[in-house]
Amino acid sequence: MNRLTAALILFAILFGLIFIVDYLFIKRRYLKRLNSKKKKKKKNKELMELSYLIGKFKLDKDALPLNKVLLMVSLINAFIIAFVAIVVLILNVHLIIQLIVGFILLLALIYSIYELYGRYLVKKGYGKNGL
Repeated sequence: MNRLTAALILFAILFGLIFIVDYLFIKRRYLKRLNSKKKKKKKNKELMELSYLIGKFKLDKDALPLNKVLLMVSLINAFIIAFVAIVVLILNVHLIIQLIVGFILLLALIYSIYELYGRYLVKKGYGKNGL
């Protein structure tokens, strides 16, 4: 088995594991917040990804299909983490260069993929002004 095949198999395994753990964690945390009987005056703790999408793209939170959005956020997070991990593991360079490449790749993927997903949600008509 060559190195690329091994990397693809490891990517698929990592992607699946990270997706399952992330999705269960997000669902548990989000459902716990929804089912909370106490309404404290503390700042409402929203998922960081969801609050970023709502704030940047001016999405209507009530119109969003939250189950689908949470599923997509989990898929995006799993893809980003698995992809960066595999790219860094494949590199045969010094550790500091691996860290720099991983950090730059991580930031670039986060902003670009969430930008695409936010534009997709706006195009689907979930913006506050209905565009």
